[in-house]
Parts: sequence; C-alpha cells; structure tokens
Amino acid sequence: IFDLAGEKFNLASPKQVGEILFNKLGLESNKKMSTSIEVLNYLKDKHPIIPLIIEYRKYFKQVTTYIEGMKVHIHSDGKIHAKFNQALTTTGRLSSSDPNLQNISVRDEESKLLRTAFYYPDDNYSILSLDYSQIELRILAHLSDCKELKNIFLSGEDIHAATAKRIFNLQGEPTPAQRRKAKTVNFGIVYGISDFGLADELEIGIKEAKSIIDSFYMNFPEVGEFFQNIIADATKNGYVSTMFGRRRYLRELHDANYQVREFAKRAAMNAPIQGTAADLIKIAMIKVDKALKENNFKTKMVLQIHDELIFKVPNDEKEAVYKIIKDTMEHALDLSIGLEVDGGFGKDWYEAK
Repeated sequence: IFDLAGEKFNLASPKQVGEILFNKLGLESNKKMSTSIEVLNYLKDKHPIIPLIIEYRKYFKQVTTYIEGMKVHIHSDGKIHAKFNQALTTTGRLSSSDPNLQNISVRDEESKLLRTAFYYPDDNYSILSLDYSQIELRILAHLSDCKELKNIFLSGEDIHAATAKRIFNLQGEPTPAQRRKAKTVNFGIVYGISDFGLADELEIGIKEAKSIIDSFYMNFPEVGEFFQNIIADATKNGYVSTMFGRRRYLRELHDANYQVREFAKRAAMNAPIQGTAADLIKIAMIKVDKALKENNFKTKMVLQIHDELIFKVPNDEKEAVYKIIKDTMEHALDLSIGLEVDGGFGKDWYEAK
C-alpha cells in the first residue's frame, strides 16, 4: 500500500486514506471524501491500491476486534464468559456482549479460522455444534404457504440452486455466480430488500436488480401476497406477530417521513420470520436442557449463536447426545415442511462447524 501511495500514512485514519486516494492519486470522490467500504468496493477496479486497503481493513478488524479484543475477556480460568442479553434486540433474539461472540464472521476462511481458538484443553471432551438449516426461509415457506418454495424443501434440493434455476429461467444447473446471486436474493427477500439494496449487494445495476426481484415474486407468488397482507395488517393493527403470538409494535408505519415508513414496512415483513426463528431457538434450548437433565447427561449447553447451539460433550456421551439433541431441535416446532439440523463434533469450534 505504501509503495503504491509513494509514502507512509496512517491506514486507520479515514482522513489520511482519503487524502491519498482522492487528492494524491486523483480517484473519483464524493463531497465528503468518504472511504467507506461501499465507496472502496465501487473504486476497487480503478486502482491496485484499493483491493489492498480492503484486505488490510479485514485483517485489521480481525486483529483488533477479535484477537486483541477477546484477550481482555479471558478470565483466570482461561475461559471467556460472555454475557447474554434477553431483552435488547427488536427481533427477540438473544444478544451477546463482553465480548460479542455472535459477530465472529464465517464469510471467509480467515475469519472462520478464528474459531480454532475456542476449544477445551481436556482431551476427554469435544465440542458439538448443531444449527438449523435455512431456518428463516423454511419459516417463510411455512407462513406464506408457498407451494413452490415448500416443494423445494420437501424434495431436499439445494434451495439457492433451485431458486437460481427459477429466477434465471435455467434448463441446466446454475453457475456458482448465479447461485450466489440467488442466495443473496433469498436472504434479502426475508429482510424486505429493495432493488437499490440488492443492486448494492450484488454490485449490479438497479434495473437488473429489479428484474431479479420481480422474477422471484413471479416464481413464488404466495410470498409477495404474504408480505402485502403482513404490511396491511400491521398498518391497521399497529403490530406484527410471530407464530407464537409475540408482538412487535411498529408505530413508524404511520410516520410522516417516507423513509421512516419504508423502513417500518421492511421491519414488518421481517419480524414474523426472524421473530419466529428467535422464539424457536429459545424453545429448543429449553427442551434440550430438559432432555439432557432427564437423561442425566454431563453434556453442557455452552453457547447460542443465532440459529446454532454449542455443547461441551464428554467423549463417552457423543453418540447418544447427538441423536437426542438433534431430534429435540428438529421437533421443537411443528412446521409443514419440517426442520433440519446440521452439525457435528470437533476438538475446537472450527472443526465442529
């Protein structure tokens, strides 16, 4: 980076990075001379220094947030004991703090490798990680009663590849790039993504993004109807509910500001799905805890990360515990397409996942 810039500067200073990129190297800038990740992604083909700055930031975050940041939370017993907050999130999910163990990214291999730091030094124990597969999309398929989406899950197809075939009207198998686009669409739809949002995520034009979203709703029409009904009901009643009847109030649906109303609509679309997933994992945790106690297992549930439960398991309990926990999690909620739980054992968290 310094060679390409022709000088040394503080890479942690957005002001100094902006000076180098926009004043010295003459790259296109906005009024604020922002060096946000969105701006860098837009500029990454314009100069070889940009991909290096993006990469540097990734490693800088890993070192400061996860490596140095985690060290201060290690207790005298050599363990990390995070706090779990029950009533902080709008979705109803548990959140983790001091440190936040839920934000250890699994997007790339280097980030995943951080999970090798989590292990039990006693060879008599293993880590078991089990998580719900495509839980939000399964809940969406169930709640919307979308025939095509339910058929994909019931047939055991790869949901992202199957979606790609439909939205891109393919005869054969999708390319990795097409599957990636479909995956982004699938997760985006759950969050009420707009054509602008999808265009930004996929780094494509707004027109192309709109046609992809339109194609999704054309292939899965019940999903669009479901979301329209959700927004109509929420506007009328002032709240949305999860499958278990837990409410989220959305007074912003009547706000004078258009942007605030649009945000509230997206929240209304997402809340029943993510809220149900939040309820489900808590119900599963209660049922799993009960099953472990009833069977007098020494296995302990030690961590919940979104849709994933992590256990400390004595090696002589591995076979019996795996079967009971997986079965309990898969029957914690009665979905029309069933629930699927994946995972396994490992010496450390990385190996288990």
